[in-house]
Amino acid sequence: MAARSAMDKRLAPFALRFRSVSVRLAIWYTLATAATLSCLFAAGYQLLERHLIHGLDLLTTAQFEQVKSHLHLEDDKLDPAALEERLRKVTDHAAVLFYIDVHSPGRGTIFQSTNIRGRVIPDVKGERFFNSHVEGIGDVRVGEFILGPIDVNVATPLRTVHNVMEGYAEVCLALFGTMLVASGVIGYCLSQLALRPIRKISETANRIRSDNLSERIEVSEVRDEVSDLAHMLNQMFDRLEFSFNNIRHFAAEVSHELKTPLSLLRLLGEKMLLDGTASAAHQESIQVQLEELARLDQIVEELLFLSRVEARGVHFQMVEANPARFLHAFAQDAKVLAEHHQVRFAYTHDGEGPVQFDDKRMRQVLLNLLSNALHISPAGSHVTLRSMLADGKWVLRVEDEGPGLPADKHEQMFERFVRHQPQESGYKGSGLGLAICRSIVGLHKGRIFATHGPNDRGLHVVIEIPALAA
Repeated sequence: MAARSAMDKRLAPFALRFRSVSVRLAIWYTLATAATLSCLFAAGYQLLERHLIHGLDLLTTAQFEQVKSHLHLEDDKLDPAALEERLRKVTDHAAVLFYIDVHSPGRGTIFQSTNIRGRVIPDVKGERFFNSHVEGIGDVRVGEFILGPIDVNVATPLRTVHNVMEGYAEVCLALFGTMLVASGVIGYCLSQLALRPIRKISETANRIRSDNLSERIEVSEVRDEVSDLAHMLNQMFDRLEFSFNNIRHFAAEVSHELKTPLSLLRLLGEKMLLDGTASAAHQESIQVQLEELARLDQIVEELLFLSRVEARGVHFQMVEANPARFLHAFAQDAKVLAEHHQVRFAYTHDGEGPVQFDDKRMRQVLLNLLSNALHISPAGSHVTLRSMLADGKWVLRVEDEGPGLPADKHEQMFERFVRHQPQESGYKGSGLGLAICRSIVGLHKGRIFATHGPNDRGLHVVIEIPALAA
């Protein structure tokens, strides 16, 4: 197990590098092509070599027939001088291609062609045609022919066969390298073509979110595995849309139905306080109840707002305006709130240009962020709003000097009913303010995120909204 784990770690970079299905398909196609070509080239090598050897065997056989026609064994009865006279002219004429050795088991060597020069052609028992090596000559193909009381060995060099096979191997290597490159390119192109429907499905599925659940994946008329996948995903999105709509309707209806009894309870409590019939202890309890009712009423209002945003029932009044004027007006109220919490507020703005936004909703976003920053900032600290208009974006940063949050909580803080306020702050938020901020910024086609401050101290909430061209 330890060895396997170590191997997995070593292969991890390669696995990450080949996460693309297109690359993996191209690699598999290239490997399959390489394996097929290797088998074909190896089989071709064997067949070509066998064919060439067979040709040499036919040549040695033809040469033996010519030697046989000059022997006349029935006349000279193995007379070496007669054999020498009859065969010398034949063997000298074919000395370039053949080495001829005639011997008798009882008398030894009877005749040798002059190109052998006293060397011995080895014999392999039981084999009529075989490969051998002769010192000073090299590799030869030998044909052994038994003719009565004598044996005739006819050998021919294998040099030509070796040269042909070396040339074949060089051509195969060149073709193999060329085909590796070509098959890699072809495999990648084919994988791109084959995966194009999958990419379209992925792009469409990635676009489908809670605010556009009605969009569907286009299903091809061709009934195959890809169209079945698209059809299955569309069915899943149908169920998700139905469930989301039910949840939205339920949240909206419940929130709406809660407003009436909450209003009645608040009016009843206020009436009891105005009548003065309750004791001091009861009046304090009623006051606490009214505060909790107000907080609950605010939660209901925020839930209703989020439900309307998700149902696209909120219409913003997008107006082209100057961010500098908007921030100047907001800073007046922000300083008053900061002084109430014994915190210093400051703001800066750089850049000029128009931005299209709903000033009422953007004010709501900044107030939510400012309120969170003030409640977690210690007395005497600073809360800063920095604004910059550049590169086609309006960037707002709300910076505090509070305890901050771990990096893994920066995304979680924008979810509903998530609260990260310290216990000592005494602030009881609804946990919906940042979710509302994200919804409003999203409807402005922007984004909102959080980062940590210098030395991991404090929290910076950043808003980015597209600006208009100058």
